[in-house]
Amino acid sequence: MNEHLRFSGRDFETQRQQLEAIIRGQPSLMAALEGLDEMALPDSWIVSGAIYNNVWNALTGRPSMTGVKDIDLFYFDASDLSYEAEDRVIRDGAERFARLPVPVEIRNQARVHLWYERHFGRPYAPLASSREAIDRFACLTHAVGVRLIGDGRMEIYAPYGLDDMFSFRLVPNRKLDNRETHETKGARAVSIWPEVTVVPW
Repeated sequence: MNEHLRFSGRDFETQRQQLEAIIRGQPSLMAALEGLDEMALPDSWIVSGAIYNNVWNALTGRPSMTGVKDIDLFYFDASDLSYEAEDRVIRDGAERFARLPVPVEIRNQARVHLWYERHFGRPYAPLASSREAIDRFACLTHAVGVRLIGDGRMEIYAPYGLDDMFSFRLVPNRKLDNRETHETKGARAVSIWPEVTVVPW
């Protein structure tokens, strides 16, 4: 068995504990999580690439943050859907996270439906929470969010489990017409982590 697949097929709790250990071993991720906690934004999570990319790095012996373009931070605040309100949070984050090695991308998920079609060319139904945004990710593998909850405890949201991530397997999420995104992300992943298998759309 390949060493990088040593947690593939294990039970969810074993995989969750391993994910938490990997995250806690990443200073940049922990700094982002602690900063996010201090910002006290509603329904806020670190999601996507900074998580699963660092799992793959840890399990294949690659340097921390290899392949990580940015750290994605979601929050959900429907009380003010203005661009200006979101921009204030983005500017606060830019200052707060300026010392991290990659940019932090902050987005209010309550606003996504307002700009998504203009940006991507297809409609996007309004979300009810940040969790619902994670549910819609183009790859089931990528659908994971992490945050700190009191006393430094870590909460992990993984609606489709963690086995695809620990199995280095990108599985499409057909909730939306995300074929192009799935294929683009798959091609990039394989170029950095050739251990990854992309399940066709």
